[in-house]
Amino acid sequence: MVHQVRRARLDDAEEIRRIYNVEVTTSTVTMDLVPRTIEDQRDWIAARSGAHAVLVAECAGRVVGFGSLSPWRPRPAYSPTVEDSVYVDRDHHGRGVGFDLLSCLVETARAHGFHSVMARIAAGHAPSRGLHERLGFVLVGTEVEVARKFGRWIDIDVLQLRL
Repeated sequence: MVHQVRRARLDDAEEIRRIYNVEVTTSTVTMDLVPRTIEDQRDWIAARSGAHAVLVAECAGRVVGFGSLSPWRPRPAYSPTVEDSVYVDRDHHGRGVGFDLLSCLVETARAHGFHSVMARIAAGHAPSRGLHERLGFVLVGTEVEVARKFGRWIDIDVLQLRL
């Protein structure tokens, strides 16, 4: 199945929300606890442009995954660093969607002159960790028991790609 990666538009909000909210309510790939409303999702897309992009993977006219670059930390000295996020519709796992999205995010970060891309991944989430390592990300640390979801403590692995 062929997919194409492009910049997200506001009219992608419902598809992005659909993919994201499944993970909010059933997994630890995001630490969000409350599903997004359509208004939340539109606001999230509208707040991201230029270097802090939202990209979508589209297949047969349907959004099957999305990814974004966000500021790593709010303090100005961190501005050369961004954090990536990638989410793929569960029906499209294992088809290269995540790889293509993350590759395009890395290229977007490089084109905008960033120095590093960071990833924060729930420890033990092998697919996401493997995806990042395939693109050259390396583990730089583990934050121990920094999140709590579904009644359990979650460690977060921090990976970095220097551009």
